[in-house]
Amino acid sequence: MTAVREQASPYRPASPSAARRAYSTVLRRAARRDNRPVVGLVLATVVLTGAIMRWPDQMPLNVLVLPLVLGSLVLGPRQLPWFVVAVMTALMLALSVQPEFTVRLVLGVAILFLLSFIILLTSFRRSRLGVAGALGESMLVDLRDRILGQGGIPDLPDGWYAESALRSAGGTPFAGDFVVAARPRSADRLEVVVVDVSGKGEQAGTRALLLSGACGGLLTALPASEFLLASNEYLLRQEWEEGFATAIHLSLDLTTGHYEVRSAGHPPAVHLAAGTGRWSMLDAEGPVLGLVDDAQFPAVEGVLRRGDALILYTDGMVETPRRDIGLGIDRLLGQAERLLRGTFEGGAARLVDSLGSRNDDRALLLVHRR
Repeated sequence: MTAVREQASPYRPASPSAARRAYSTVLRRAARRDNRPVVGLVLATVVLTGAIMRWPDQMPLNVLVLPLVLGSLVLGPRQLPWFVVAVMTALMLALSVQPEFTVRLVLGVAILFLLSFIILLTSFRRSRLGVAGALGESMLVDLRDRILGQGGIPDLPDGWYAESALRSAGGTPFAGDFVVAARPRSADRLEVVVVDVSGKGEQAGTRALLLSGACGGLLTALPASEFLLASNEYLLRQEWEEGFATAIHLSLDLTTGHYEVRSAGHPPAVHLAAGTGRWSMLDAEGPVLGLVDDAQFPAVEGVLRRGDALILYTDGMVETPRRDIGLGIDRLLGQAERLLRGTFEGGAARLVDSLGSRNDDRALLLVHRR
């Protein structure tokens, strides 16, 4: 009988090359651009904690507020909770070397824990957006600037002047009123829409941002007669609780001066006839956007001759809690005759600053044929 002996293979430690690969992997991950802020903040927390433990009498515990607040500004929602836990752990280590516990020390630690709790709650709310606080704010600012840029008047041929002005309730850049202007490439026309979304200021700002982006795409993609129809259909599909808006659309031929004005529950445009020097209302009628299926928006047509002007505006310019909209329009006509006499440059801003309620969003467009 032959005995079979099994020879156990000797234990082999991990090769130095495998350890180096693991170490380099950690370094690469730490060096990634999106990980640099958290690495820097962790190192700063370690340094501050070491300083507190080395000189407990000179270094206050509240220096840990610095990395905590910086982390709330630059870290994303996935990294921030873990960093807060790391700072709290560092706080407990620093607390263990304190020479004595006083009421002031206990209150300081309680405030740090309360601040950490508030930052954690903020982080959970940011997780809906998925980006850090500063980055999220910059994204909103960029979006706001792009949307407001749509209200900029495109370059017009010689003999034409146009200007828009916007003021929001409370003075914030987000408003429920906006202007979108564009020139189609296929025709020498100016297409402009002035819109008033239900609500005021920040309450209507998000809906206005979304609707203005849609209007910017529809304005030059469709014939003038179909723009308000498509905008109405768009709002109906959104099914917002406050899903209505008023709008007035101007389609202007920059060669002949012929224009078409269509309104969706909006205050009437006003027209200056240079020959008589009189302002008159253009009573285009149509239902509010987002409320009625198969709505119709008839056009009021006319011609802008040399010296003539058109003004489109929102109800914040003419309506206040103490004044009827009809009286507000009369006041607008009087101010336009006074403020635009002699020059139209800067006239939109002058009218917006002199009229309307400071508690309501206000927007105005001025078009003048020189």
